[in-house]
Amino acid sequence: MAFFGLIGNDQKLAQQYSDRESASDKAARKRREGHHRSAAKADRQGQAWEASERARQDRGGWRRTR
Repeated sequence: MAFFGLIGNDQKLAQQYSDRESASDKAARKRREGHHRSAAKADRQGQAWEASERARQDRGGWRRTR
């Protein structure tokens, strides 16, 4: 019957753990951070493609090379 000893201490536990991040908040933060890393990588790849495409157009097309 140790369960009944836990009833009523929820306010005490809330104060004790108030400065900690909950597990669900931590998981959500990790998912967001993972997405941001993927987005940054995709941005870099897009910028690299744009730069190579611009260079190709400056050269005068895909048949001409320098």
